[in-house]
Amino acid sequence: MKLRMCLANTSGPTAATTMLRMTVRTVIDRGPKGKRTVAFALDWPGWSRGAKTDTEATEALEQYRERYRPIATLAGLEAEFGKAGTLEIVEDKVGTPSTDFWAISFAPSSTESDPMDEAAMERGITILRACWAFLDSVAARVSPQMRKGPRGGGRDRDAIIRHQFRVESLDFAKHVGLEMPDGPILAGKELAKYRDDFVAGMHTYNAGAIKPMSKWTLAFLIRHSAFHTLDHAWEMEDKDLTAQS
Repeated sequence: MKLRMCLANTSGPTAATTMLRMTVRTVIDRGPKGKRTVAFALDWPGWSRGAKTDTEATEALEQYRERYRPIATLAGLEAEFGKAGTLEIVEDKVGTPSTDFWAISFAPSSTESDPMDEAAMERGITILRACWAFLDSVAARVSPQMRKGPRGGGRDRDAIIRHQFRVESLDFAKHVGLEMPDGPILAGKELAKYRDDFVAGMHTYNAGAIKPMSKWTLAFLIRHSAFHTLDHAWEMEDKDLTAQS
C-alpha cells in the first residue's frame, strides 16, 4: 500500500492536480507487546482504525476514507477532505498496554501537546460536533435491534447509545472539569446543553484555568472523543437490520 505521496517533475493538468492534493498525516500507534496496532489521521479526529499489524491498520484506515467523508461534509470541510491525498506516516510510536487489547489509541502523539493552537482547537471541536451529529442521525435511522455478533457484546441500539454517552460524559468530560451525574442518557435540549458544556470546558482548559491532565492532552481528548463517537455510529450502521425488516 502506498503511504507517501511522491510528486513527479512533470507538467500539465495531472501534475497541477497532484500539487493541489495534500497528504493525510498519519500516526502509527503500536501496543507494547506488538499484538495490536492503530493508524489514525492527525488532522481528522475520529478517522482511526486498529488491526493486528501496521499494514493492516493503515489499509483499514484507507478503507474508511469514504465512511469518514460525511463527517467532513457535516463539519463544512468537504472541499479540504476532497483534496486529501495518500496516507503519510509522520510518526510511529509505542502506545499503552490497552492498545494491545483493544486496538485503540489511548495516548497522545508527540505533536498533540497542550495548549492547542486556537484555530486547531476550533477545527477539532467542529469535527467533534460533526461526529455527534452523525451519531444522532445514525441512531435515528437504524433498527432498534442490532445484528448479533462479537463486536459490542451483542448490544442493541439503545445500549450502544447509552454506552457512548456514559463513557463520554462520565470519563472523558471530567478531564475538562465537567462533572456529570450517573443517570439516564440525555436527549434533545439537555443533550445539546451537555455538549455545549463539554466544549466550554475544553475552552476553559485550553486557557489554562483547569489543572493539566496527567496523561492526556486536549488534542487527544478531542480525537479520542471523536473516535469513540464514530466507532459506535459505524457499529450501529454495520449491525443495522432495517433492510431485513
